[in-house]
Amino acid sequence: MNAVKEYDARLDTKKRVTIRGAHYDHYHVIEYPNGKIILEPRELVAPFEVSKRSLAMMDEAVAQYKNGVVSGPVDLSAFADTN
Repeated sequence: MNAVKEYDARLDTKKRVTIRGAHYDHYHVIEYPNGKIILEPRELVAPFEVSKRSLAMMDEAVAQYKNGVVSGPVDLSAFADTN
């Protein structure tokens, strides 16, 4: 694979490196013991995807519901439409 761009960079006073002309806002960084660093573009959240943690919480809630671990009834009459 041929390089599209090649340049030298250095750390600034806050230990940051600037990526010139970056096409993405977020990158995943992989750093190796030999000093090699790989940047891969990332999306913060994949669209239309529910995280594993959220799915686990929903599974736990359904299991508790099936076992009868629920709160008492909620009175929603204050929100009833008066028309």
